[in-house]
Amino acid sequence: MDSTNYLHQAMALLPPGPAWPAETTGPLARQLAALADSFARVDAAARSVIDESTPANAYALLEDWEDALGLPDECSVQGSQTLSERRQAASAKYIATGGQRADYYIGIAQAYGYPNATVTEYSARSYGRARMGRRYGGWEWNYAWQLNLPAQQVLPRMGGAPFGEPYKVWGNAALECTINKLKPAHTRVFFVYGGA
Repeated sequence: MDSTNYLHQAMALLPPGPAWPAETTGPLARQLAALADSFARVDAAARSVIDESTPANAYALLEDWEDALGLPDECSVQGSQTLSERRQAASAKYIATGGQRADYYIGIAQAYGYPNATVTEYSARSYGRARMGRRYGGWEWNYAWQLNLPAQQVLPRMGGAPFGEPYKVWGNAALECTINKLKPAHTRVFFVYGGA
């Protein structure tokens, strides 16, 4: 609610009678209007708590989210990170519950701003089951997979984004470090930009 709504609510709660004028321009109304402004600010702050409840939208509580999630870590971009990069890193760590399924790694890529990421899984060629045109590979290919990402990452820009943050970036060292840290130790992952 805005201050006008709070003023109307306060005026409606006044008891009837000559001691409590119902006009909206008198001294009582001005005093109630000052209180209504305060109530409206508190209301707006309470509504912003909803945005702060996840690291993807956090602004005021982003440092608290980073502290709780152990950020910055070895996968964080060294130097000054943009607000968008900090949110992406916190969001990715927040949803990182672990797993070996492709959907888990696609979700991490999505948290870093790649909504169309896909995974390609490889396997060694088996004689008798191989199809014509399929590449030969040794048994090591059973433990290799590829994360396909768009050639460029589109970064959402909001009204609160600081001046100078880019709209697009190419490559993502923080994402690659995070995936390599979370992938099963016996596997090898390849990152292909422009593959989705």
